[in-house]
Amino acid sequence: MLDRINQLVEEIKSLAASSAEEAENLRIKYLSKKGLVSQLFDEFKTIPNEQKREVGKVLNVLKTQALDKINEIKEGFASNGQGEVGADLSLPGTSFELGSRHPLSIVKNEIVEIFSRLGFNVADGPEIEDDHHVFEALNFPPEHPARDMQDTFFIATNPDVLLRTHTSSVQVRVMEKQAPPIRAIFPGRVFRNEAISARAHCIFHQVEGLYIDKNVSFADLKQTLLYFSKELFGADTKIRLRPSYFPFTEPSAEMDISCTLCGGKGCNVCKYTGWVEILGCGMVDPAVLEASNIDSNEYTGFAFGMGIERITMLKYQIKDIRLFFENDKRFLDQFKSAGK
Repeated sequence: MLDRINQLVEEIKSLAASSAEEAENLRIKYLSKKGLVSQLFDEFKTIPNEQKREVGKVLNVLKTQALDKINEIKEGFASNGQGEVGADLSLPGTSFELGSRHPLSIVKNEIVEIFSRLGFNVADGPEIEDDHHVFEALNFPPEHPARDMQDTFFIATNPDVLLRTHTSSVQVRVMEKQAPPIRAIFPGRVFRNEAISARAHCIFHQVEGLYIDKNVSFADLKQTLLYFSKELFGADTKIRLRPSYFPFTEPSAEMDISCTLCGGKGCNVCKYTGWVEILGCGMVDPAVLEASNIDSNEYTGFAFGMGIERITMLKYQIKDIRLFFENDKRFLDQFKSAGK
């Protein structure tokens, strides 16, 4: 038996193959269950016990050499790209599930697109701001009671550093750096210290707009917002402006649209009034223009601001603002066909 083992050792040293198929045949010949090496292991069981130590040692060496040699041959073909099973091009391809834009992004992009058609540029600014850009330059002096209207996240005091409560701070930065005419919108994330509920959140998104030029009137503001409302909510949408108060605009107004669900007839969404509030607006207060070194005797302007969450909830009849922040795939998958 030792002679046969030694003979196979020499035979295996000289093994060679011209293709991956031949290499597989060598494996079957020597290492399969009925291969030559396996047969020797079967015979090993029948030899006398006093020979098993010597024969077993040589037999294990044979098996190891056979494995190494055949693997070496097969790896050579694999590295050359031979012997691999070709792809079956008739099989269906692997599918990849596509995601979709977040509903807030969908609506924000729609708003930006509508105002871009009116010549508005998009401007952005920091979310961590100073008191001057968030309050003081917008006609909020330190003792002004309107500061109580916006609960703020302060990061530091003396000087005050805070998370912006509105994107109006970007309006100030644009007015400081750019001479009129100015026509821009300011989408972004804002923060207020509010209890989280179905109707409110400490994080939300705004789009504000600013137009400053010579002879800008309230009529320009009204027509701009009417065009925007019809483009976003439909051609039959009506608007109404109600007197209101904001420190940075005078006169100021709240804008309502005719309820998109009932068409203005009255339902539980509009509380049977036929109207739904969507934004605040007004003519820029001369004090705000002067704070940014813009001559209020020469220039006038209007500003407006809306919450993207509120617009999205109205547009898609969403009842709970918290859904926007929960990353629930069942909720987000509903907007695949709406994404742009």
